[in-house]
Amino acid sequence: MQDPADSFAPHLADRLRRAAADHGDRPAVHWREATLTWSELDDRVTAVARAMAATVPAGDGGPPARVAIALPNTPDFVVAFLATLRAGLVAVPVNPGYTGRELRHVLADSGAALLLATEEVRERVGRGGDELPALTAVHTTLPEEPGEPPTAQPADLAALLYTSGTEGRPKGAMLPHRALAANHDQLARIQPPVLGADDTVLLALPLFHAYGLNSGLGAVVHHGATGVLVDELGPDCALDEITRHRVSVLVGVPSMFQAWSAAAPDTVAAAMASVRLAVCGAAPLDPATAARFTEATGHPVHVGYGLTETAPVLTSTLVGGEPKPGSIGRPLPGVALRLVGADGVDLWRDGVPVADEEADDPFLADSSPGTDPGQIVVRGANLFTGYWPDGRGGPDADGWWATGDIAYADADGDLFLVDRLGELILVNGFNVYPHEVELVLDAHPGVAGSAVLGVPHPRTGETVRAYVVPVPGHPVTGAELLAHCARNLARFKCPTAVEFVDELPYSAIGKVRKTQLRPVPAARPTEVPDVH
Repeated sequence: MQDPADSFAPHLADRLRRAAADHGDRPAVHWREATLTWSELDDRVTAVARAMAATVPAGDGGPPARVAIALPNTPDFVVAFLATLRAGLVAVPVNPGYTGRELRHVLADSGAALLLATEEVRERVGRGGDELPALTAVHTTLPEEPGEPPTAQPADLAALLYTSGTEGRPKGAMLPHRALAANHDQLARIQPPVLGADDTVLLALPLFHAYGLNSGLGAVVHHGATGVLVDELGPDCALDEITRHRVSVLVGVPSMFQAWSAAAPDTVAAAMASVRLAVCGAAPLDPATAARFTEATGHPVHVGYGLTETAPVLTSTLVGGEPKPGSIGRPLPGVALRLVGADGVDLWRDGVPVADEEADDPFLADSSPGTDPGQIVVRGANLFTGYWPDGRGGPDADGWWATGDIAYADADGDLFLVDRLGELILVNGFNVYPHEVELVLDAHPGVAGSAVLGVPHPRTGETVRAYVVPVPGHPVTGAELLAHCARNLARFKCPTAVEFVDELPYSAIGKVRKTQLRPVPAARPTEVPDVH
């Protein structure tokens, strides 16, 4: 059966050509003092695509050659990415802030034939480059040689996006052209429309990440809108750029909304005068931060949820129309979503509870009526085809893919993310969701940030350990935080140790990398006696 996306999903580079034909003299991207119109962008993309087609080896009948792109949020990234697609090659966006070792892993694993990068990144990769027989060429500029690139099909591989590597080294999610385009079609079915050609979109999220790449840049190209590239957020978190270019759509992460909500209300209100829509994703948004932003700007913050493997959006509060504090919304049109219990039985499917049993999980005992927590399992045209190079870990024979995230649905059908399946803590057989404990810790006035994980315990199997960043100038002790948790959490959920740290390890889009948190032998964390 033909995938429904195949009938509507042109190449993103074809969308670029359409925008150039429809309104070529309008701005496609602003960056600092430079502006590229759609016609100028289309011409540059064509020239680089031809050079790529003449430079990169054609291959031996396998997947098209891979092109690694390690560039910041500049017009060079935009041109490189779209030219790679137009050349019928596979884009491999890479974090330019990676160390040489990390860069070499992605380049070797993907078998990249070409690297488009700054000179500084090229030199960083060059050290130890002899370990990379798969890396055949490193270029920062390309000769404009003739050559017409092949036409890519919707099912062809468009991009390899490397995950953050929570299970070890990063692995490449294989996204075909169909998946990238399908996510825009799904979002376009929301009413009122999320984005249109008249919008100006803030492109401050890293373009090497699925969220910034497809929900940001891809959406601008798909709709023929205008993007405002920001490669350095700065202390004002791009407020000047938002004001200067009259940005109408904000696509951000929690740290950006925290910075905006903490700025002077008059300054924020003036900068956001042109904004009509604010969307946040990638990590949970503190409801208090959303409320402060709304109070300052008059705009609610809509929250979305998704993964690299889903190109990336799966749910959004835009679907229901009104954001509900703490909710990730409802599935996009065209996305089928189930909540599956630990026994493999569906708890909820496409907005309808499947099992109406009494909640047996302590986390839900204090929550509004709804389902028990279950793993999110999804199906849709926006899903990846598996991990590079053999497609392992992709959707099953019926198209379903288990995300590894746990959520529950309330009585209205709105979804609430609980935690990652692999981060669930089992204390004497009871489920402890780290996010719930972190919310309690973060509510203490002396806590600037926290991360919770399970550590082995000889009697209870696991116990809860908290890592806390204290608020500067606000002394707080571990004993105070343990008492605070005891007042707000069931006994088995409370941390038994608190360790203070100067900062938490964050990914480029603001997720805490818990795999990098390990007990430090020399540290003296506050501990409590065995109370479980």
